[in-house]
Amino acid sequence: MLAELKKVSKEYQTGDQKIIALQPTDFQLQEGELTLIIGPSGSGKTTLLSLLGCVIYPTTGDLYVKGQYVNKLNAKELAKLRLENIGFVFQQFNLLSPLNAEDNIAMPLKMLGVSNSEIKKRVQKALEMVDMVDRRKNLPKQLSGGQQQRIAIARALVTDPSIILCDEPTASLDKDSLAVIMGELQALARKGKAVAVVTHDPRLQLYADRAVEVKNGFVTEMPLAAKNDTQKSA
Repeated sequence: MLAELKKVSKEYQTGDQKIIALQPTDFQLQEGELTLIIGPSGSGKTTLLSLLGCVIYPTTGDLYVKGQYVNKLNAKELAKLRLENIGFVFQQFNLLSPLNAEDNIAMPLKMLGVSNSEIKKRVQKALEMVDMVDRRKNLPKQLSGGQQQRIAIARALVTDPSIILCDEPTASLDKDSLAVIMGELQALARKGKAVAVVTHDPRLQLYADRAVEVKNGFVTEMPLAAKNDTQKSA
């Protein structure tokens, strides 16, 4: 188990109004699993992902990531935990436009103070994992959406994180690119990573080991669709 929520909730105060983004929730992320977090916009699924990613603190309950009790960590300790253990992949890729592919991938390692020689080796390995070595010198604008997402995945992998969190990583991709990206995420789970993917797309169930539904802040386990049924709807 790499991350665990115990009766965790998240509330926001807007003026006199209290918004409950996540109801008290028990949830675990296991190594070797690709977990889908499914739900409509505003359901609380991104809040759940943000808690798992140590981006926000819980309002109530206890949050553990890699054995650390997150509730008591200060902002600096939280940032260190994220940088060393968690890789993020976003819908909009979040690549830095002035930097080529390999420089984008190298950014987390530079933030960790890794030596230049070690950065070069790790970036090469990450590029090989997503089959993008031949695009290493390309700027983001010179890459297709699917290629940009693969570079974003390489950036998430370059620190060798235990947990990979993806927020709608296939929403802007065509069917073929979706299959490539989800295949790569599935392969990472098979190598022992804990992969969580926020989505509203039921087609992604084809690649998942487990799925939960978030609705009005409540998280419930949901059965995965049969593989052949999912393929028919894709």
